[in-house]
Amino acid sequence: MSTFTLHLLAADRTEIIENVVSFTGEDKSGSFGLLARHERFMTALTFGLARLLLADGSHEYLGFPGGLLYFVDNELRISTRRYLRDTDVERIAQSLTRELLEEEQALTETRHKLHRLEAEMLRRLAQLGME
Repeated sequence: MSTFTLHLLAADRTEIIENVVSFTGEDKSGSFGLLARHERFMTALTFGLARLLLADGSHEYLGFPGGLLYFVDNELRISTRRYLRDTDVERIAQSLTRELLEEEQALTETRHKLHRLEAEMLRRLAQLGME
């Protein structure tokens, strides 16, 4: 059975998973799968779950807030801010919903605050220019 190596790269950790038979993930076009010896491939993953099938027949699940996937030379690299990894799909789905959605909400709130700050700075600069 042909396998490939998965490199998980996040802001807080990295992992290498050997003997991966298949990867099933999702991008904006929908679900897709990768097998060993796949041609070069790159895509942006959407928020959600991905599934790994390992050579021993076990499954693992990965949760992402999104990320960049790159497959080349029989190695899959996934770069993301953060990820969750578990063998139980129910447990990881709950964790994904709870942890990563909270993080996404906090980031959205921070972006809104930055936009308001920028608008206020521009308003004050305009006032200084009029004086």
